[in-house]
Amino acid sequence: MNGYLHCGGHFDLAAKREELQELDAAIAAPGFWDDPTGSQDTLKQRTALEKLINTWDSLIRQADDIKVLAELGEEEADQDTLTEVLQMLEKLHTAVDAAEFQRMLSGQHDRNGCFVSVNSGAGGTESQDWAGMLLRMLLRYSEDKGWKTVITDYQDGEEAGIKSVTFSVNGEFAYGHLKAEAGVHRLVRLSPFDSNNRRHTSFASVFVFPEIEEKEIDIKIADADLRVDTYRSSGAGGQHVNTTDSAVRITHIPTGIVVACQSERSQTMNRATAMKVLLAKLYEKELEERNTKASELAGEKKEIGWGSQIRSYVLHPYKMVKDLRTGIESPQPDEVLDGELDQFVIPFLMGVRRDVKDEE
Repeated sequence: MNGYLHCGGHFDLAAKREELQELDAAIAAPGFWDDPTGSQDTLKQRTALEKLINTWDSLIRQADDIKVLAELGEEEADQDTLTEVLQMLEKLHTAVDAAEFQRMLSGQHDRNGCFVSVNSGAGGTESQDWAGMLLRMLLRYSEDKGWKTVITDYQDGEEAGIKSVTFSVNGEFAYGHLKAEAGVHRLVRLSPFDSNNRRHTSFASVFVFPEIEEKEIDIKIADADLRVDTYRSSGAGGQHVNTTDSAVRITHIPTGIVVACQSERSQTMNRATAMKVLLAKLYEKELEERNTKASELAGEKKEIGWGSQIRSYVLHPYKMVKDLRTGIESPQPDEVLDGELDQFVIPFLMGVRRDVKDEE
């Protein structure tokens, strides 16, 4: 029992308490409310930190209670009590795992909402249909988490599925979770579009960008660097979006990044949403360039973007989903494609890695 729950091995709880005291002192200081935006950020930080501390305090109390109960059961040789202790231990173990996972989501933007883009790879109808399946999977996962999603840009496939789609996800820790889905996803199946019923391999990519407020980062977007086009909306979004040229496409000329939004009724609202997507993409590009430079300085070479295949979904000749980063497998691809992704997301974010061998 001793050492079953020792937070010092996970993180410095005492340091977190000191950090909370420092925030309380800052909040109580004169002039704290002179900067409304900064004060709100500090209050949010304090709330999150207090919640973290309270969670671990509660777990420690539970561990202490279980220890006392176990000692009583052993002294009295009470098998019923010892059985209860084992049940309580199992529940505590689950709670500790959940708390440890929540602590892992401590990145700068992990609490934020995000934008998710799904793009079909080479292969025409096959890949476009696969991209449509991935879109449904990610939307179902977000729905199960209670997050709100809005499709902001949608390009239909030629015969089925989609060429590309971007949607926003609004919910706590949406980016922290969904960033685990960024990369290339591979599907192996008997093609429903092949009259000879042959096996096909299709690829689609997922990109995830945190929603960023302009005040959070030092990225300036000059009007002269933007080309703004308007057009009539099509695809997902409802009939009302097709009546006017309300859709907006923005090209950031220096980088060539193109974003679009057609989900809102007004051109002004679509432009505002498109600018949020652009800011998120520019932020990710800046981070990627910094990481690439750091890797080069360290003598590392890493494939980025389309080279980063993360998961294979095999529907024929057997059924299996395998995460190529962690080695985690599931023999139930239908459930995975229906949005049951935590079995892959959580191990990846927790740094779990098994012996990974890619299949043919």
